[in-house]
Amino acid sequence: MREAFPVSRDTAWDLLTRYNHEAFHLRHALTVEGVMRYFADHNGFAGEADFWGIAGLLHDVDFERFPEEHCRKAPELLAEINAPESLVHAVCSHGWDITVDVKPEHFMEKVLYAADELTGLIWAAALMRPSKSVQDIEVKSVKKKFKDRKFAAGCSREVILAGVDLLGWTLDELIEKTIEAMRSCEAEVNRAEASGFGT
Repeated sequence: MREAFPVSRDTAWDLLTRYNHEAFHLRHALTVEGVMRYFADHNGFAGEADFWGIAGLLHDVDFERFPEEHCRKAPELLAEINAPESLVHAVCSHGWDITVDVKPEHFMEKVLYAADELTGLIWAAALMRPSKSVQDIEVKSVKKKFKDRKFAAGCSREVILAGVDLLGWTLDELIEKTIEAMRSCEAEVNRAEASGFGT
C-alpha cells in the first residue's frame, strides 16, 4: 500500500521547472525520479515510492540556477513547497562530502547518492551506441567506460564508489541494477523530452 507523501508530484515538478529550464537537467531529473521509483519498488519500499521518486526529481533543484551553492541553496527552495525534513535531508545528502556534510543515512539516501552520478555515466555510454538507448547496454560496456576517466569526466567515479561502499554492494551490482532501473523509465523520459517537458 502506497503511503501518501505530503508533497504532490505536480507540486514538485512546478518547483523544479521554476528553477530549471535546460533540457539536459530536466531529463536527468526525470531519469533519477524513475530510477528511484524502480529501486523503491524492487527493494521492499513500494509504499514509499512517491517519496523516493520526488527525492529523485528534486535532487538537483538548485543546481542550474545556483551551481556554486548546490545542495546548500536547496533547503531554501524546498521551503517554498513546505517540504518535510525527510525530503530536505535526502536532497542535501546526495551532495555529501562534495558540497555539504549531510551524510546519506537511510537506504533511500544511499541509493540516490550512488545512482545519481552513475545514471549520467550510463546515459553518456548509451548515446555512443547505435540505438542511443539503455535497452541494449551491458554492464561490461559501462564498466569499460567507468575505467576510462576521460569519458564523461564530469561523472565522479569517487562518488559512485563511495555509494557502492555505503550500500554494501559491488560496483557490478550497482551498475546492473541502475541499468535495469533506467530501462524501466526510458520510454517515459523520452516522451517527456519529445513533448518539450510539458512546456
